[in-house]
Amino acid sequence: MPTSPSARPTTPPTVWPARGRHVGSAAEDTVRRTLRRNKDGHVLDDFQELPDERAGDGAPGARIFEARWRAGGAVTVRARLMLAPRSAGGQEWTLLAEAEEAWDPAWPSPATMFWPDDPDVTWDRDIATGLRLRGINTLPDDDKAVRRVIKEAGRGAWNIHVVVHEAMTPDHRGRVPLAGRLPASLRHRVVEHRAAPQQLRVVNWALEDFDVQVPRGGAVILPGTPPPADYDAQAFSVRTVFLDGTEPTELIAAVTAFAALPRPLVDGAEEALRTLREDWRLLTLEEELARERKLVAMYAEALEAMTQSRDLYREAAERAAEALAAYRESAGSAPALPSPSAAPVPSPLRGLTRALERFRLPGRTPRPTPGPATAGTDEANEAGRADEAGGPGGPTGTDEAGEAGGSSKAGGDGGAVTDGGR
Repeated sequence: MPTSPSARPTTPPTVWPARGRHVGSAAEDTVRRTLRRNKDGHVLDDFQELPDERAGDGAPGARIFEARWRAGGAVTVRARLMLAPRSAGGQEWTLLAEAEEAWDPAWPSPATMFWPDDPDVTWDRDIATGLRLRGINTLPDDDKAVRRVIKEAGRGAWNIHVVVHEAMTPDHRGRVPLAGRLPASLRHRVVEHRAAPQQLRVVNWALEDFDVQVPRGGAVILPGTPPPADYDAQAFSVRTVFLDGTEPTELIAAVTAFAALPRPLVDGAEEALRTLREDWRLLTLEEELARERKLVAMYAEALEAMTQSRDLYREAAERAAEALAAYRESAGSAPALPSPSAAPVPSPLRGLTRALERFRLPGRTPRPTPGPATAGTDEANEAGRADEAGGPGGPTGTDEAGEAGGSSKAGGDGGAVTDGGR
């Protein structure tokens, strides 16, 4: 079964949506002729074609047509048709119409305002299946092809798909399309599929994916993707459809009730509705005057907001200037602080310590206690130094004697200091 549509916005009751494909190359000319004829016949109040907007690469863009008319004599309807660029021998089109009141199925179909109601003009192709909207579409003979068509129809949501099973092969009276008997606004939104008597099993096999079944000799309305929140397979299944020329009132009532359900907006419909409401350009003189007044009021509100913002900015700037002046005044009266980059003042104690270190005797430097392994080596070194200091013929004997004499004189004043005292 298709997923729940709770995350999607629903289609407003005032909106009539449709989508299809025009087969051929004269779609724009066909729309222009139809609009002109309807305006000349006073069916339309007015219409216009918007300027062509090229794509980014310079290719032709979508063609947009707007039309306005009065439904029921007093209700204004605005409609917007968008023709996509040509592709594969045809053009896709999207049509959204919105009325000032809830849509009445008896109102004229918006499709006839843009397209001619002529069976020979092939503008009425369903976008999902490629089948006709205004005729009878017989299911193919191949079972795989039947399954493919049913799956495409079940996934379509722009139009309403109805599957009718023929209990027996009808004559010409039973070959009348359902669209011609529906209310005017539904005639171009319904795709009718006909299953032959021997195709009941394969059709129901294909419909299992959507949790619906078609009764023998009856009909069923497919829920579409996403389905309406209030869809009930039993309520939209008709047990008997007489294909003998009589009007299928039960089936018509089921299709009309299904079209009135609050259906989710399908892909592309939300954007089309937004442009219809916000980018509408076909205005009357009263609407243009109201629009200009609205713009003037909007500009006045924007100007007032800008003026208030300017005043607040000016007040904040003045307060900031006052605070800066006060800060500078307080900084000028404060005592000067030493510069962080100035050299630090040396300590007197450290200077005295360095002066005394110059008078230390060379022999007063403490030596480490020799270990057992190095005792002999230290004694040999001590003997060598003694020979150098006091031995005969030593190079520094005279200097050492001079130092010893100086020491003896100093000792005479305050106590002699000799090597033996060490």
